[in-house]
Amino acid sequence: MTSVLDLAPAALVVPVVVIDDADDAVPLARALVAGGLPLIEVTLRTPAALDAIRAISNAVPEAVVGAGTVVSAAAVANAAGAGARFLVSPGWTEGLIDAMRASDVPFLPGVSTASEVLALLERGVTDLKFFPAEAAGGAPYLKSLAGPLPQARFCPTGGVSLASAPAYLALPNVACVGGTWMLPADALAARDWARVEALAREAAALARP
Repeated sequence: MTSVLDLAPAALVVPVVVIDDADDAVPLARALVAGGLPLIEVTLRTPAALDAIRAISNAVPEAVVGAGTVVSAAAVANAAGAGARFLVSPGWTEGLIDAMRASDVPFLPGVSTASEVLALLERGVTDLKFFPAEAAGGAPYLKSLAGPLPQARFCPTGGVSLASAPAYLALPNVACVGGTWMLPADALAARDWARVEALAREAAALARP
């Protein structure tokens, strides 16, 4: 199965999007893509999320849209049916992993401890979301895992900012970071897509040391 982290290997930043109005989905996705962030995670936290994924999938082919906050087998099926090209969960259970694997959609399960990483490595899952990144130990914690568990690759999400992202991207076991800083609430409320594009471009300019 294709890895989530290989869907857009040049994308070091994944915007994590909460959409309240599905009509905003397409212009928002276009702004992110224009700014250089094509890998877009739409969280399943609002009633509009599935319609938003469907709209982006249909109207913005240059975007690689996925579903975040996937917490059940039903959510897996709904997201895949809406056109999600990848799935992201904040944590995992055996049943959720089975459902995500059966969907044939690339997935990124969430972990926050070494034991969780080991359990997923035993199941052949090597690409993981580290969540909540800052609260769970941040870049120093991931650095400490690189030695004993070098086969695991991470996308840290949760409290990551433009200022803290470089410390994560400097680590050999970090493929990308996820964040919301390029999507400030006031810009979304004003539908200021030009500002979103500018912030996306700033995020896309981040590079590995």
